[in-house]
Amino acid sequence: MEYLAGAGLALGVSLLATVIGFDKDRAFYPTLMIVIASYYGLFAVMGGSLEALVIESAVLLVFLAAAILGFRKNLWLVVGALFGHGIFDLVHGHLITNPGVPAWWPMFCLTYDVVAAGYLAWLLKRADAPEPAL
Repeated sequence: MEYLAGAGLALGVSLLATVIGFDKDRAFYPTLMIVIASYYGLFAVMGGSLEALVIESAVLLVFLAAAILGFRKNLWLVVGALFGHGIFDLVHGHLITNPGVPAWWPMFCLTYDVVAAGYLAWLLKRADAPEPAL
């Protein structure tokens, strides 16, 4: 269920962003990356763990840097950061003890991240494609 919810929500948000035009601004997906990466810090606060908050904040800085660099230089870095965060979700529980993380979150976020990365990659590839000859 978590995987389906993550995929459905990521696809829904991404499609809505395209229809409305939010993703015409190159800041949309980098901002999304920053928000996604900040949730583990929120969970650390909810779980009352200062140690987890410090570790999660250090990890957040890595994804924050990738989002900023991707915004300024190349959105493919944001694709990589989103996908990388999905991999991080997969191993998070083995690396960091964070009592505030809901049991279902890593699977949900993994799927959300990978689908969002795939959608952004599709947008970038589509933008790079040459116009068809008439």
